[in-house]
Amino acid sequence: MSPAPKRRQCAAMQEYERLLEAEPSFRSNQRKAETFTARAMASGEAERVTRKLISIPTVVHIVYKRDAENISKRQIDSQIAVLNKDFHATNADKSKVPAAWKGLIGDSNIQFALATRDPDGKQTTGVTRTKTSRGPFGPGDGVKMKSKGGVPPWPADKYLNIWVCNLGGGLLGYAQFPGGPARTDGVVILHTAFGTDGTAQPPFDRGRTATHEVGHWLNLRHIWGDTLDCSGGDRCPDTANAAGPNTGKPKFPHVTCANGPNGDMFMNYMDYVDDAAMVMFTAGQVARMNATLAGPRKKLAKL
Repeated sequence: MSPAPKRRQCAAMQEYERLLEAEPSFRSNQRKAETFTARAMASGEAERVTRKLISIPTVVHIVYKRDAENISKRQIDSQIAVLNKDFHATNADKSKVPAAWKGLIGDSNIQFALATRDPDGKQTTGVTRTKTSRGPFGPGDGVKMKSKGGVPPWPADKYLNIWVCNLGGGLLGYAQFPGGPARTDGVVILHTAFGTDGTAQPPFDRGRTATHEVGHWLNLRHIWGDTLDCSGGDRCPDTANAAGPNTGKPKFPHVTCANGPNGDMFMNYMDYVDDAAMVMFTAGQVARMNATLAGPRKKLAKL
């Protein structure tokens, strides 16, 4: 088994740009989502969503070529547990948040549960397993297509689809933002960066890759706004703008973009640091995710 990547690399924005060109509806859907999000955050509608516990049925599609990639149910369960702690802000390591930002830690009131019924209404474990002759996979959604050795999603308006497979090119994962095609909607994660057990390898063995990618699936941007300078932003008012991604385990404060004295919020789940260094969403990010569940992903949230 090849070692896990040592630096976080996410292809969500690469897929975002590809979909903008390949799917004309995605551009208009994203524009509508941003308009709705801004209105929901300003009006307090997003905050009202947060008051209600939202449980999202989740299906994990294991696509494997080698036996090691056919990860155990225990490893899957460990990832669901991490998601629930991180999105509820009950993760013990949130104590690492600097004092300046402790008051910004947000609880989304979102939980994830493996589906108990499949699309036909039959009992399920919430896990599918597909043997493939292909791989490693890359961005471009091949793992989601039977014709390319993958498996199609369950209905995207009823389930969060997570594909776990062998990814190439140093990728840890990627996600599809709201408004994309239902046939490819969901999150893809490298099996050695999934959960805290089994094949999970450091420095990405604490389940934070899925936390990061599900954040994208709920319309969160990278903390630095995906620009090469200080001109970007993640569209959340309570996250400091940063010049670019942070990696590894930075020391506080790390000042860029004239954002002193506290500097970059590198311990945010939407940066590129190691799993052990990312420990929080902000209240603004929570509002943005809940606006998504009140808008473009409303059917799935059953609001």
